[in-house]
Amino acid sequence: MQEYTPASLREIVGDDRDPFEVSALGLTWRPKEQHFGIRANNRLVAHAGWVAVPVSVAGTTLQVAGLGGVIVAPELQGRGLARLVVSAAMAQASAQGLQFGLLFCRPDRVPVYRKMGWTPLPTDVVVQQPGGNLTMPLPTMWTSLGAAVPWPPGAVRLLSLPM
Repeated sequence: MQEYTPASLREIVGDDRDPFEVSALGLTWRPKEQHFGIRANNRLVAHAGWVAVPVSVAGTTLQVAGLGGVIVAPELQGRGLARLVVSAAMAQASAQGLQFGLLFCRPDRVPVYRKMGWTPLPTDVVVQQPGGNLTMPLPTMWTSLGAAVPWPPGAVRLLSLPM
C-alpha cells in the first residue's frame, strides 16, 4: 500500500468508531510504518501494518516487528484475507532482518492468530504510555520470522507505545 489513512480504515469498516474494540482500554497506540492491504472492486477490504519496535527481554534489547491494525471487512471475514496481509507484513519484516513478530490482541482473537502460527507469551508485558509504563491488559503473542527460534525467557518490556 502507498498510504494508510483514516479514510482507508473507513473503506474497510464503514463508520464503526471502534473497529478494533479496544477504545475502552484508553491506550495510546503507535502508528504502523509499513502497510499491506487487499483491494477488491476498487475498495480496500483488508489491512495489516507493522513497525520495528525495541523490546527488552530479561534486560537484553531486541528489535521486533510490532504487528497491528489487522482488520478485514466484516462481510469478507473467514476467507483467509487476514492471513494474507499478516503473512505479507511479516515476510517483509523478516526480509529486513527482524527475527520476531509481536502483537497485542483481544482474547477472542487469540485462536485466529494461533492458526497463523503465533504463540501467546506466558508473561505480562510492560508497555509505555504518555502517563508512564503499564502492564498491557491484552494478550501478547509472538512468532519467529525465520528459522524456528524460540522467544527468549525473561521479563518483557516494550520500549515504545504499543502497536
